Amino acid sequence: MRLLDRYIIKEYLRFFIITSVSFIALYLIVDFFEKIRMFLSNQATLAHMASYFLFSIPMIISLILPAAVLLATLMTYSSLSKFSEIIAMKANGISLYRISLPVLIFAAIVAVALFFFSELITPSSISKAEHIVIAEVQKQKTFGAFKQNELWYHGDDAIYNFKIFDVTQDTLRGIVINYINPDFTLQKRIDAEKAEWKNGQWVFQNLLITHFDSTNTPVLEWFKEKIIPLPEKPNDFKIMQKDAEKMGYFDLRKYVNKIQAEGYDATRYLVDLHGKLAFPFVTLILVLIGISFSTRSERQGGVMQSVGIGIIIGFSYWIVHAFSMSLGRSGILPAILSAWIANILFFAAGAALFFRTRT
Repeated sequence: MRLLDRYIIKEYLRFFIITSVSFIALYLIVDFFEKIRMFLSNQATLAHMASYFLFSIPMIISLILPAAVLLATLMTYSSLSKFSEIIAMKANGISLYRISLPVLIFAAIVAVALFFFSELITPSSISKAEHIVIAEVQKQKTFGAFKQNELWYHGDDAIYNFKIFDVTQDTLRGIVINYINPDFTLQKRIDAEKAEWKNGQWVFQNLLITHFDSTNTPVLEWFKEKIIPLPEKPNDFKIMQKDAEKMGYFDLRKYVNKIQAEGYDATRYLVDLHGKLAFPFVTLILVLIGISFSTRSERQGGVMQSVGIGIIIGFSYWIVHAFSMSLGRSGILPAILSAWIANILFFAAGAALFFRTRT
C-alpha cells in the first residue's frame, strides 16, 4: 500500500504543480496587460514592475490553490481510470476509499497550509504590492495610516480619526477631527457619529463642534445634521483603508471585536472573518467532488474532459460562495451561515456523489 500511495501522490503532485504554475502564469499575464498602461504612463522602472508582480504572487497562490487541487484531482483519477488502473486496484480488493486516502490527506495539509499562508504572508504582500503602485509608481502621498484598528489621516490643517470607513457606501463612523493652529494649539474639534458623502460634500450627523477661544475656553455647538466642508474626498481616505483581505484572520478578529465593543455594525467584517476560516476547507470538498467525477466511468478519462469539468465545478462554487457572502454582508443571512453555506452545499453534493460512485 505504501508503494501504491507513493505512486498516486507522485502522479497527483505532477498534475498539481503543472496546474498551479499554469494558473499563476495566466493570472500574471492577464494582470500585466491590465497594468501595463498604468506603469508606462507613470514611467515605472522594470524594478517597480518586477517587484509588484513578485509581491502579487502570494495573493495569487491563495486564490488559485483550491482550483489547482480540484483540477489535479480530476486529472489524476481520470488518468488512472483511463488506463484501467483503478479497475486493477479494485480487483485486488482495494476500495475507492483507500485509493482516495492519499489525495484527501494531501488536501487536508493544503487546507491547513492555505490558512496559515493567508494569515502570515498574503496580507503583508498585498500591502507591499499596493504601496509600490500607489507610492512608488503613481507618486501619491499617503497622509494617513491604519493603526491600532483605527484610521488616522493628516490633512492640511487638521488630524482625522475614524473608527470605520465603509468604502462601499462612502460613509465614515466614529469621527474625531482636531483642527490645529500654527503654534500646534487646538483650534476646534468635531466629534460626530457618522458622515456620508452626498452630492459631492460630507454630510455629518449627530455632531458636536467645540471651539476654543484665545483663552482656551471651549464653546460647544450640537447639530443633528450639518455639512462640513472638508477638502478630502472618499478616494483620499480609501488609500489608507485596510480592507479585510489585507488582514489575517486573527487581526481581523481583533478589529471586529473592537468595533463591536464600541457599538458599531461589524456585519461586513464578521462575514469576511468567517469566510477566512471557511475558504481553506474548500480544498477537501473539491477533492471529494473531483474524485467522484473522475471515477464515475472506468473507461472515460482524458485531460480536456477533466479540465472542462473542473472549470464548471470551480465556477459553480465561486458563484454560490460570492452570492452567499453578499447576502451576509447585506444582513439577509447570518454571517456564519453566509460564509459556510457554499461549503455545506458542495460537501453534501460531494459526499452523495462519492457514496454513489463507491456503491
